[in-house]
Amino acid sequence: MDTLQLILSILPPIIAIGLALITKEVISSLLVGILAGTLIYSQGNVVGMVTSAFGLMGSKIGDNVNILIFLGLLGALVVIVTRAGGSAAYGEWASRKLTTRRGAALATSALGCLIFIDDYFNCLSVGTVMRPVTDKHRISRAKLAYLLDATAAPICIIAPVSSWGASVASYMSDATGMNGMTTFVKTIPYNFYAILTIIMILVVCLTKINYGPMAKFEKNAIEKGDLFTHTENVVTDDFGGGSKKALKGKVYDLVIPILALIVCTVLAMVYTGGGFSGTPFLSSFGECDSSFSLVLGSFLGLVVTFILYIPRKVLSFVDFMGGITEGIKSMVPAFTILILAWTIGGVCSSDYLNTGELVGNAISNSSFPVFLLPAVILIVAAFLGFSTGTSWGTMAILIPIGAAIAGTPQTQHLLLPIFGCTLGGAVYGDHVSPISDTTILSSTGAGCNHLDHVSSQMYYASTVLVCCFAGHILMGLMGGSLVVPLIVSVALLLSILYILNRMQSKKENIDYSQVKF
Repeated sequence: MDTLQLILSILPPIIAIGLALITKEVISSLLVGILAGTLIYSQGNVVGMVTSAFGLMGSKIGDNVNILIFLGLLGALVVIVTRAGGSAAYGEWASRKLTTRRGAALATSALGCLIFIDDYFNCLSVGTVMRPVTDKHRISRAKLAYLLDATAAPICIIAPVSSWGASVASYMSDATGMNGMTTFVKTIPYNFYAILTIIMILVVCLTKINYGPMAKFEKNAIEKGDLFTHTENVVTDDFGGGSKKALKGKVYDLVIPILALIVCTVLAMVYTGGGFSGTPFLSSFGECDSSFSLVLGSFLGLVVTFILYIPRKVLSFVDFMGGITEGIKSMVPAFTILILAWTIGGVCSSDYLNTGELVGNAISNSSFPVFLLPAVILIVAAFLGFSTGTSWGTMAILIPIGAAIAGTPQTQHLLLPIFGCTLGGAVYGDHVSPISDTTILSSTGAGCNHLDHVSSQMYYASTVLVCCFAGHILMGLMGGSLVVPLIVSVALLLSILYILNRMQSKKENIDYSQVKF
């Protein structure tokens, strides 16, 4: 019965993911997965299936309404800045300064690393700012989406002053009874996936390495100027409108709204965490309401933009308000997929099919050699994150289980490696899952077909995971040692990338004469 429960609990996300990969259509695939899950939950009752599905959907919208408001406000800000000519002015300035394809890719990645406060904010804001620059240098939208995604969660998960760091620290504090932030910081060097992903980004930006579906996307972009390859279901913010007025925009008409958004969001996080009421600065991030803070930050950023534009007549009042309406409309595709992704995650939650706990218990109750524990936790976290589309939920489930596994004298030396594997595996699963919110937002921010982003990123992320898996096995064999396994993992990554690039070059060589690399 336990085995049957486990199989049934993982069936809905497998159905949704399988259909999405086969049909190339996300919304219907998610709906089928949700209905399959609620049918299992209601034990074959069709009426119960429908009422459970849409009741859960309404509940998830209510629980996450601040994220939807934030996305609407951010979409509004994007359209307004675009209409004012701020993005165009920045694109022209950056195009003059960034004269090579390598420079455009590095600048995109660097900006992504700098905006580490929250992954949602990262994906959308960096994509908006850098898209005109990467388009000019014929960087495919799939490659841009990868750069956005790879500098979102992997950076947030090793940044103590972030919504991610604060949440993970609270999980660790509850699970171990130790200082959560101190434990989180100690875990960072053991998060091989985040570290190797950053190295992977540098290699991808500095070299001509392309393989898997990304090679086709890059070849079409470089040789034909086709940035999309596929144009179905692409979300962009090219709303046009007021092309003459766009000439009024200056670089600071983009920079000031973005800076205002960052500063106001940080201040809002401190405010909602009690930082203005005596709570220590770092602790206020741990206590903050991150989604509500994003709403406050984006609203204040919009207010600053209004004050910046209207008195100077960069935009008329009517155009400004029209931009708000247009921006909210632009986020409807993202709203739809996010709501469905949250719903199928709810189907897998403890209140319904209990997917996470069943998978977690299956691994914790099995007898594995001690040295394999970190590597096994890595794979379990990766599978769980992939199935549910949420790294936060995966970490919340597996951190207490990992702490329990490392609670015996035989395994206590593996506590930090197990935590590092949990965080890294969860982020990998989030990266390669079509139903992940950050994956959806990365394709949205890049204006890229969602499944093109998933299929191309899967090859890159999985390459990193394989190297991490080997490094964590070695770590287990060496009793939790850090330095040698990390060096071996990095060396393995570079070797695999070299081999894959040679194989891809023989199969499909790219003519770089059309661009200045």
